Amino acid sequence: MNSFTPDLRRILCIGGGPAGLYFALLMKARQPSLEVTVVERNRPFDTFGWGVVLSDQTLDNLRAADPETAALIGGEFHHWDDIQVFFKGRHVRSGGHGFCGIGRKRLLNILQERCLALGVKLVFETEVTDDQALAAQYGADLVIASDGLNSRIRQRYAEVFEPDIDTRQCRFVWLGTHQTFDAFTFAFEQTEHGWFQAHAYQFDKDTSTFIVETPEDVWKAHGLDRMEQPEAIAFCEKMFAQYLGGHELISNATHLRGSANWIRFPRVVCKHWTHRVDVDGRSVPVVLMGDAAHTAHFSIGSGTKLALEDAIDLCNEFAQGGGVDAVLEAYEARRSVEVLKIQNAARNSTEWFENVRRYTGMEIEQFAYSLLTRSQRISHENLRLRDTQWLSGYEQWLSGNFPSPSEGEGQGGGGRILAEGSAARRLPMLMPLKVRGITLKNRIMVSPMATYSAVDGVPQDFLLVHLGARALGGAAIVFVEMTSPTPEGRITPGCTGLYNDEQAAAFKRIVDFVHTQTTAKIGMQLGHSGPKGSTQLGWEEMDEPLPQGNWPLLAASALAYGEQNQLPAAMTRAQMDELRDQFVASTRRAAEAGFDWLELHCAHGYLLASFISPLTNQRTDEYGGSLENRCRYPLEVFRAMRAAWPADRPMSVRISAHDWAPGGNTGDDAVEIARFFKEAGSDFIDVSSGQTTRAAKPVYGRMYQTPFADRIRNEVGISTIAVGAITDADQVNSIIAAGRADLCAIARPHLADPAWTLHEVAKLQSRDIEWPKQYLSGRDQMYREIAKQQQLAAATATAGARRDPEEEQ
Repeated sequence: MNSFTPDLRRILCIGGGPAGLYFALLMKARQPSLEVTVVERNRPFDTFGWGVVLSDQTLDNLRAADPETAALIGGEFHHWDDIQVFFKGRHVRSGGHGFCGIGRKRLLNILQERCLALGVKLVFETEVTDDQALAAQYGADLVIASDGLNSRIRQRYAEVFEPDIDTRQCRFVWLGTHQTFDAFTFAFEQTEHGWFQAHAYQFDKDTSTFIVETPEDVWKAHGLDRMEQPEAIAFCEKMFAQYLGGHELISNATHLRGSANWIRFPRVVCKHWTHRVDVDGRSVPVVLMGDAAHTAHFSIGSGTKLALEDAIDLCNEFAQGGGVDAVLEAYEARRSVEVLKIQNAARNSTEWFENVRRYTGMEIEQFAYSLLTRSQRISHENLRLRDTQWLSGYEQWLSGNFPSPSEGEGQGGGGRILAEGSAARRLPMLMPLKVRGITLKNRIMVSPMATYSAVDGVPQDFLLVHLGARALGGAAIVFVEMTSPTPEGRITPGCTGLYNDEQAAAFKRIVDFVHTQTTAKIGMQLGHSGPKGSTQLGWEEMDEPLPQGNWPLLAASALAYGEQNQLPAAMTRAQMDELRDQFVASTRRAAEAGFDWLELHCAHGYLLASFISPLTNQRTDEYGGSLENRCRYPLEVFRAMRAAWPADRPMSVRISAHDWAPGGNTGDDAVEIARFFKEAGSDFIDVSSGQTTRAAKPVYGRMYQTPFADRIRNEVGISTIAVGAITDADQVNSIIAAGRADLCAIARPHLADPAWTLHEVAKLQSRDIEWPKQYLSGRDQMYREIAKQQQLAAATATAGARRDPEEEQ
């Protein structure tokens, strides 16, 4: 590639970590005429840190970028395939994970030596206080700000880069030991104040990294904040002695005093990565790279990966030619997306380790599975590729020992539901579930989805076909869309109601079809639209008022959903009594129609949700103010419905677990809301989020709401339903097997494919699922066709496909 940007002649990298050194050598290797300088504050070949973890996929990226450097690094790697988990006196080991460790010092020495061999100028023992003056000194056309986590350059131009720094909850310390480990080792130890965990891995022939981590409150309770280093290290040695084999723990930060070597991880993400500054009358771009631009928690080991791949990406972009601004714009756009993916996974992983206590009621089998899949990027089938024997054994264990939080003790449940046919392994999603007097044949729920097909609230044949087809499609239970107990509580004129006998009779026809023609159950979701009512059909202008014929709205407070929406009236006590009784009347109609399950909708900014969120509840009476007060009326409605609903049939509540807006409810509030409803008699919490205000800005991603369901299930001890961006059976199996939820509500995939459940199970070549007798003639043919497709895909797959590209520990 010799088409480098012509106006790029001199490059200055400030910071001699992996990002700066690797970018320098890549650019110099591809364009020898470039003058490239790296300025580092430390002495030559002097660095700090223990081991660095990279995956097989990252090694492939290094080989493609510069084979000679990759060979030098690869020759120093210590490889391992297994992960071992120690917990409550037992251990679990699984294989096939494919990682490599190298000492951070050795890695940087290799990069430094390679830079010198290529002609990169390395300047050591230089503390950079003014990047512009240094850029002028070296005549730089481009400045790479690779000056690490505490980047002075990022701080200097913070108004432009707009860094967001989130300091996490645990304290951790990087230590080393001459105890060697033949697997990546996670060890968990309980004390009188809480849990500690160690992350240990070997990175050369006689040295391992040994990270000790614990929540801040546990750290302080043990007085570690007041200990000097030798005393704290002795404390850790004693706690983890059984894993150290008589070896000491070693610090390489002896220059730090007191507890300064115990740090809280800062998650860094910048809105912008490039900025132009004036250097002697020239406009010179300053570009963030590596930890200066972003960080990823050490529990997924991706910090060095991201730094190296930043360097590869920007170098490749320059090699394509074109103007500097276009190159930098493309670099920032592409890398910011990749970082977001890693940071989403890292956030899930970080929160898992911050909340180990949440999972300590689990047996080690499920605890280890939860740990391995904590980021939601390693899936059930990916684990099968890594270690088939281990996963098959876990599936068999799970089939007979599935923990139910509502029957367990303490954090994380711990009780058991004995699934039918428990002696044989089965896919987690196909395990039956007994709730009160009903048994669901598997863990798939067709989520309530508005179809806007009712006439005067009466469901038509469309809803019969819609729900009937999905009941035949393999799901355990299908839910009717949110149905109103009053005419004014409908979202749109096309929404269903359950406030008269005609509507009840039409629903009974649907219920009877599901019960007589399928083995599925059917649920009713009752809710009142509140401030989001009297709007247009979904395929018109969603959430916008009707062009004419609007009806009056009610809400907790007189706050419109949006500027264009009509202003609702704040409910009076008399109106609250009337609506409560209308919910009860609809509950009785649902019971008489034969529905198996009843759900109360308290999410998404509808009427009951408008009481719960502080963004929509500005009342000054006993129904406003504190969270307990804000939940008072929704709980009153729920209790009245529970009293009217048959005792042998389950009830659930859908909540918005996060408002995704400043000043709104958060995950902490969701835990308390769930506790209130559990005490009121709810069997399940259906965990959604957002939509309470137009100002909401959710952080979307695969299964992005599942962590809320996980937290509520394992902290509150109530069964949960996970919903939101769950798109395939692999994700469902992971969620159920890890104990993150007890049911998965699948919405949009069921719109595209009524037989989604049957098709997804067939893709996994499982025949455990019960097929409708009407479909049996086509079943085997479908299995054969799917097998052919999979064989074709396998023929083109590479060996590296068995592992995720991220450094999952």
